[in-house]
Amino acid sequence: MLRTIWAVLALTALDAAFTGRWSIAFVSLGVVGLSLLPRIAAARFGIALPIGFVIWTTGFLFASLFMGEVFDFYEKVWWWDLALHGSSAVGFGLIGFIFMFMLFEGDRYAAPAISVSFFAFCFAISIGTIWEIFEYTMDQLFGLNMQKTGLDDTMSDLMVDFVGAVIGAGTGFLYLKGRETGALSGLIREFVRMNRKLYARAQDRRHKK
Repeated sequence: MLRTIWAVLALTALDAAFTGRWSIAFVSLGVVGLSLLPRIAAARFGIALPIGFVIWTTGFLFASLFMGEVFDFYEKVWWWDLALHGSSAVGFGLIGFIFMFMLFEGDRYAAPAISVSFFAFCFAISIGTIWEIFEYTMDQLFGLNMQKTGLDDTMSDLMVDFVGAVIGAGTGFLYLKGRETGALSGLIREFVRMNRKLYARAQDRRHKK
């Protein structure tokens, strides 16, 4: 799937360059570059990323920047923006949980489920709020229309962010309670497994059983 997305982006960039559509070429190559950043950052800090996370980030960038901006899906598909906001909030909720869980070195019994999950929720909501501030700033400074319908667009985005943050943080809460369900819990479990040195206590408890 990753190779398919990258191939589509590369071919689109080439076609756009030959036909002089430089903005499309720039966006296409930009998506490729941004999709590689998590891998580069992870390698820099010695963190292994599950393939599911890499696919999700690449797919999200493809859907938001390429499909949303180049093919104008934000205007053509009414739920496109809401779906992306919701999925990003879920993702940031999981990321917030994973990094907070690192502080407890993977010890489920030491990590307070409510506190860790609440931090994950706040992290996801904060990212969504910062993005809305960014949209407002760009509209005011450069005359763009990132907020679409203004206040209604901002509030609907924030409400969807809230739901996504609850799902992401709730998944982390259930994980700490030993009730792992679905693909989202699988991502947490896979990340912990691939980064054993960051979750040493989880491995110690497993060996003692």
